[in-house]
Amino acid sequence: MEEEKKLYPFRFCEIEDVYSWGKECFKLADLGYRDSLVRDGWLAGNSIGEIMDMYMDRVVGENVFEYYGRQFPIAVKTICVNGRMPLRVCPPDETAAQRYDFLGKDKLWYIAGAGKNAKVMVGFKRDSDAGEFYSKCTDGSVEELLNVVAPHRGQSFIIPAGTPHSASGDMEIVEVSESSPLDFCLYSWGEEVSGDEFDPALDMANALDFIGYEKYSGGDTVRFSVRVLGDAGLVHKEEEHGDSFAVYACVSGKITVNVNLD
Repeated sequence: MEEEKKLYPFRFCEIEDVYSWGKECFKLADLGYRDSLVRDGWLAGNSIGEIMDMYMDRVVGENVFEYYGRQFPIAVKTICVNGRMPLRVCPPDETAAQRYDFLGKDKLWYIAGAGKNAKVMVGFKRDSDAGEFYSKCTDGSVEELLNVVAPHRGQSFIIPAGTPHSASGDMEIVEVSESSPLDFCLYSWGEEVSGDEFDPALDMANALDFIGYEKYSGGDTVRFSVRVLGDAGLVHKEEEHGDSFAVYACVSGKITVNVNLD
């Protein structure tokens, strides 16, 4: 009987998209239209989706596989803002599954760098409703409704599904999210929106019924956990992560991950 090959820590090739307001660089994605390829090792050149098809719960753990199936459940990207990102929102799981046969999308934004003019808009500064929100988007005054924060390096924002969000100025963001292509464009600040960034069907009219219009209170917990390791330099993956997986994203400098494969 052939011995089962051991899996190893994967590094992935980056996928970069450039827009008028800045650029996004996927570090890890299993989205169909964006699929990360393994950079090295005996699985080099395979996409994360292909690896999930071949090795299934060996990659993510039995419990995670039972819930998410063959799609890798997490996407990671860096967002470099140098302008004004369109206001967007993501649907919850139930809406995404019923209408589009996709996962919903909770997000976390980690601010890796921020200039003096940087702004993050996340949720509403007071309770609102669909009628008021639609009116404010129509007359161009929607920012008056939004919770606007001047971010600093190291700050994090939990963005649950249904929460409108955007960023402007000079900023670098690390985004960790559930694996889903469903970002709805709510308002583009008068700028033309690229068809590569948003599916034209994912617009404000189709999002009004799942937006959460209550005042933003810092966000609820999301379906994944994120931990900032600090300037450790060398990270040993010795602790057990239970029946799950771990993704490491290096925000600055270099990182070394040592894993015992015995």
